[in-house]
Amino acid sequence: MNIILLGPPGAGKGTQAGKIIEKYKIPQISTGDILRAAVREGTELGKEAQKYMNEGKLVPDSVVIGIIRDRLKEDDCKNGYLLDGFPRTIAQAEELDNILSEMNSSLDCVISIEVLDEEIIQRITGRRMCKECGAVYHIKYSPPSKDGICDKCGGNLYQRDDDKEETVRERLEVYKKQTEPLKEYYNKKGILKEVEGTGSIDSIFASIDGILSQYK
Repeated sequence: MNIILLGPPGAGKGTQAGKIIEKYKIPQISTGDILRAAVREGTELGKEAQKYMNEGKLVPDSVVIGIIRDRLKEDDCKNGYLLDGFPRTIAQAEELDNILSEMNSSLDCVISIEVLDEEIIQRITGRRMCKECGAVYHIKYSPPSKDGICDKCGGNLYQRDDDKEETVRERLEVYKKQTEPLKEYYNKKGILKEVEGTGSIDSIFASIDGILSQYK
């Protein structure tokens, strides 16, 4: 099965992607991972991507799409894949359609994990990390025994800059601008499935699994 997983930052996409690929034995294709792999392997597209990355610029669509095209043609994608982080825009979605058309393939479904903004903000802004050992806590869901102190090594806990409320709200706005149109794009194709992203990890996965089991 060929799947796209959508969801705002903090919605639990990474956790659910892990459970999907474990159960369905399909590769997770993350744009960031394959860009880094292409650079590491020194492919032509990887060298081109490296130039932009060295200059601190976004890798242009033409390069990203070329790398995605190459990745989807690899043997481990023959029985399906999970796309994570791509497409991000309508233009990328249209290019993906072209790639799949060339391969006589198509998407089975696009799953969007839905979580309210205030819940996302609470999840992300509540995270705390240990400066010494990197252990992660949450002031509401998994607090340390002693406020501000790591249970594992006694180090001080801190809030990362990208976990601060102002930054989280900015990331949510970017996501809405990029992804709301994508949801409409796939809804018109009849393949968008929305899943409630609050509740336990297992209950959310049960909802996703109920959808994906139709495509086995």
